[in-house]
Amino acid sequence: MEENIANCKIQPLKSFSVETIHAALLRLDLLHPVVSGNKWFKLKYYLAEARVRGCRQIASFGGAWSNHIVAVAYAARAMGMGSIGYIRGEEPTHYSETLKNAVSYGMRLIFLNRDDFKNASAIIAGSRENDVYWIKEGGYGPLGAEGAADILSSFPTSDYTHIICAAGTGTMMAGLIKSALAHQEIIGISVLKNHYSLKSAVEGLLTEEEKRKTYSFEQDHHFGGYAKHPKALLDFMCKLWKDELVPTDIVYTGKALYAADQLIKGGQIGPDSRVLIVHSGGLQGNASLASDSLPFL
Repeated sequence: MEENIANCKIQPLKSFSVETIHAALLRLDLLHPVVSGNKWFKLKYYLAEARVRGCRQIASFGGAWSNHIVAVAYAARAMGMGSIGYIRGEEPTHYSETLKNAVSYGMRLIFLNRDDFKNASAIIAGSRENDVYWIKEGGYGPLGAEGAADILSSFPTSDYTHIICAAGTGTMMAGLIKSALAHQEIIGISVLKNHYSLKSAVEGLLTEEEKRKTYSFEQDHHFGGYAKHPKALLDFMCKLWKDELVPTDIVYTGKALYAADQLIKGGQIGPDSRVLIVHSGGLQGNASLASDSLPFL
């Protein structure tokens, strides 16, 4: 796979910075056109272990608009392996662009009702396929967090006081906490409504020492729930493109950047702070929108 960390950059955000607060964006979306952003970091140690074990297929879980599912499908094909996607919900009459892309990369899709999907551990335990390497939804797990921990160490991030990221499964946030320095606070922006299990999910990947680091969760910037995109969010994403030439998605990065802007300008982040927002990639989430919804589609 032709990922290239050198393509990534830390981009100042002039429209976010106020008075003595400096804001910047870590452009992980530039890493790879498909396995972009945090997806590559979360997957890399799983994929390495799958190769060592000699597995011939990668199987994972996700929804109909999951960036993770597309990334797994592409990465497996790049490694010469097959892939299986267990998808939340009944099989639709018309596939989402995400599912179409996954299939085009060779992924075999298996649709599960929501109750069965919640019990991924039972599916894994009951599988009779012995050549499959299993990855949980969103790359959740110790190896996923270990990969995400490499994000901050891969770039010059030590001068920042606050690191802000979108949070779904919490895998990336856990990784950022693991590698955060003593003076840094990690802030996770929940993209799910009432996602109060996020804290336990994140802390489930941390050691007792890591739990003593500084981190917090923001639950008020989900815009109605996962992938919900009211006009206010789309307007913000359009303005962000106009001001900074930064493309974002309706599922994760649009909400994370909106929240960061609110935290900075609302005074929740104090003076003399240096704020780094992680652009976690995954722009394919916008594929459900009309072509005139965003200027960068």
